Amino acid sequence: MGKTRYILGELAHHLPFSIMSVAFGLVLAGLLHFITRAAGTADPSEYFRELFHLFHPLHILFSATATTAMFWQNERNLFKAAAVGVAGSIGICGISDVIIPYVAGLMLGTRMHLHICIIEHPYMILPFLFLGLMMGFLRPGRLEKRGGVVLSHSLHVFISAAASVMYLVSYGMSNWLYHVGAVMIFMVLAVIIPCCMSDIVFPLLFVKRGNPSGTG
Repeated sequence: MGKTRYILGELAHHLPFSIMSVAFGLVLAGLLHFITRAAGTADPSEYFRELFHLFHPLHILFSATATTAMFWQNERNLFKAAAVGVAGSIGICGISDVIIPYVAGLMLGTRMHLHICIIEHPYMILPFLFLGLMMGFLRPGRLEKRGGVVLSHSLHVFISAAASVMYLVSYGMSNWLYHVGAVMIFMVLAVIIPCCMSDIVFPLLFVKRGNPSGTG
């Protein structure tokens, strides 16, 4: 009961960040959409795809940092921390940036294309993953003293939202503006649940009992 209450509390705490970040992500997508259409581009999905391949690796970077740091500040086991950081970033970011937008597009009647970056472009993902792990080991006790948690978390949530929106548009749902309300709801879900899970809940599942501080 205590763990469930803690998770629900974290979800409630993350909800405003998620809604605002998705809103900014939709504004970014809208600007790109109108700029490309004004330039005479019939199908702007190529430009959205390029931005997805910027935001998704950045999301891996921030997620690996947060997940590794959360575990490392509760248990100083190098191998476990690295394994949790890899699984929490690659796996959960994939759910957030790819799987949920893919399912959302299908549910909204769009034929979507499933694109898994870590399989198709590993050279694009792995450098960000390794840098994120390294930052995660260095972060506890350092970034917190400089207010780095608020800044890094805000950037993380925005990048996650942008990656999810860019995937949805670039891999199938070019008419997203006609479903913007539903897109907003799906993208909030794509951000809040995986981000909260990867940053806080997932790493604490593997910490030895009696050790977790419950801080993020």
